[in-house]
Amino acid sequence: MKILAVDSSGLVASVALVEEDNLIAEYTVNYQKTHSQTLLPMLDEIVRMTDTKLAGVDAIAVAEGPGSFTGLRIGCATVKGLGFALQKPIIGIPTVEGLAMNLYGTDALICPLMDARRKQVYTGIYRFEEGQLQIVKDCVAVGVEEILDALNRIGRRVVFLGDGVAVYRDIIEQRMDIPYAYAPAHVNKQRAAAIAVRAVEYWKRGCYASADAFEPKYFRLSQAERERMEKEEGR
Repeated sequence: MKILAVDSSGLVASVALVEEDNLIAEYTVNYQKTHSQTLLPMLDEIVRMTDTKLAGVDAIAVAEGPGSFTGLRIGCATVKGLGFALQKPIIGIPTVEGLAMNLYGTDALICPLMDARRKQVYTGIYRFEEGQLQIVKDCVAVGVEEILDALNRIGRRVVFLGDGVAVYRDIIEQRMDIPYAYAPAHVNKQRAAAIAVRAVEYWKRGCYASADAFEPKYFRLSQAERERMEKEEGR
């Protein structure tokens, strides 16, 4: 099975092509550029460098959210357009599950932290059992203290990753009562290859949609929508 995968849910833009257990190509950028500038050129470069005909992919996977509203819209619009043009199914993968896949094989709990602003994070708790990613706590948007307290109650060593680590590191170090570690640089942010690998499991379970039916999952209203609602409520 050949999967083209895209992740633009956070600061990182990433595109990958995976066939069975072979990572054919991955292009990841985390440097002061908007996803509207990087995503399509990255996709074009992977296709060109690997002599890939997009009609030959079986499915297109994408980080469906939560994450940056703008990033999700760009990524999901890109894959929907490809899905329509190529008549290929879309496999939406929760962003934090994709992050957790980076730490395959660890015997610790995995806690992705994506900065959701206002001292909140998009997060969840995961573990690997017999090579399969298991959900201990499904993806939520909560205050950072809440997820740290939940980890303390479980009482098992945990590895943190995601862009929220740098933002909330002081709080982590003040609040954690159990052993913990931070994932190293090569696996601590979003990677499209992890989305592609997770997508294989979703495909086997029949969890995919047509390009027409697929929609991103935002989890919260955007800042503009919240501000509009606050103005309307203040009238």
